[in-house]
Amino acid sequence: MPTRHEGTWCYHLDMKVFSAKVRGGAIIAEGDVDLPEGSTVTVVVDADERNFALSPEDQAELSKRADEVDRGDVVTAAELLRRLAQ
Repeated sequence: MPTRHEGTWCYHLDMKVFSAKVRGGAIIAEGDVDLPEGSTVTVVVDADERNFALSPEDQAELSKRADEVDRGDVVTAAELLRRLAQ
């Protein structure tokens, strides 16, 4: 359901981002991933299979930012454009 934020309707999408490998034709999540049975997932395949790794500091920063989004501490696209135009 949309919510109002600073006069604008906003949509909050719960998302989890995780890495996985294909093993025996199945997509196997790496790490501790808890998805309810029957969850719908979107898979994006890196066509050239270049990988990257985040440092522990970068992982912590990414987690911190995801927590901000979960709390609703966000800026709408309209607000971002307004700020950039200043």
